[in-house]
Amino acid sequence: MIYRAAADTVVLVHLAFILFVVAGGVPVLKWPKLAWIHLPAVAWGALVEFTGWICPLTPLENNLRIAAGGLGYSGGFVERYLIPVVYPPSLTRTVQFAIGATVLAINAGVYTALLLRKNRHSS
Repeated sequence: MIYRAAADTVVLVHLAFILFVVAGGVPVLKWPKLAWIHLPAVAWGALVEFTGWICPLTPLENNLRIAAGGLGYSGGFVERYLIPVVYPPSLTRTVQFAIGATVLAINAGVYTALLLRKNRHSS
């Protein structure tokens, strides 16, 4: 039971990280120092998508599920939990590039707004 709870916790942490990567720029508008944490997270998230790497949280979750007597799964968190909800059943490299580009575009917009606001206030 403890391993299953730990695996479920890893999934929640993984999802929270993904949400932070995608939307974490919004709180940066209020707390600019948060950018020191958010920008590396964005870089990691985009790098994982562009390279096709599997996030280290995925094997951790798999190992915990196996230790709990369950089955692990192949692929990464995105393929297992997010792609089936948002995209067609098969993940392609093109879709992964699109995800990475979308993450960068969203955050480029947020950080552009932050810089423009900063420049407006310093003028």
